[in-house]
Amino acid sequence: MPLYEHVMIARQDLSNTQAEGLIEHFGTVLSDNGGNVVEHEYWGVKTMAYKINKNRKGHFAFLKTDAPAPAVQEMERLMRLHDDVMRVLTIKVDAHEEGPSVQMRKDDREGRRERR
Repeated sequence: MPLYEHVMIARQDLSNTQAEGLIEHFGTVLSDNGGNVVEHEYWGVKTMAYKINKNRKGHFAFLKTDAPAPAVQEMERLMRLHDDVMRVLTIKVDAHEEGPSVQMRKDDREGRRERR
């Protein structure tokens, strides 16, 4: 089955448990249609570069999935219809990266030059 990565932004006025509940809800939608969530990460509330629906911040979530295309289309359709979800981005990847995503890693400053 094809591999996908999804980033979802939910409204800022949700609680952390409600935002994580959205991740679980859309994971069950995907599994009901023949796919599965390989891994998911909750990135927390982050400030966005511009306002979306009068919101300056949002709950960010990242999902790695292994699912057929119709299951992904159904999940995206339900995400776009859901009132709490502001934006969704889905990309198809050849392989999932091992370990945590770039957002979850600590800053690695060893390779950077020091400013003087």
